[in-house]
Amino acid sequence: MWRMLTARAADLTVDVSEIMASDETGSARWIARYTFTQTGRPVVNDIRASFRFADGLIAEHHDRFDWWRWARQALGPPGLLLGWNPLFHTAARNKARGTLAEFREREAAGST
Repeated sequence: MWRMLTARAADLTVDVSEIMASDETGSARWIARYTFTQTGRPVVNDIRASFRFADGLIAEHHDRFDWWRWARQALGPPGLLLGWNPLFHTAARNKARGTLAEFREREAAGST
């Protein structure tokens, strides 16, 4: 996911703070600033991340952020109207999964 995000975002900046980690778990706060490519709107997303580590790698990574705030910034009026709706969250997650799957397919095809 990070490879896809950094490859697509021409103006992405990330500030990381409140980093905590043990051998098994970790957490951080990160603030991403970027232009949402689908609308050209600027976004500042304040995210709380939690991690579970296994064998020295990130085995699970979960981000929590204010969906409605993100949707208002990224989508404008439609986000203001729909950003609170769990169905919107599901649709956005599904779209992101599909975009990631396409990116991974292109990446795999390019590496063979």
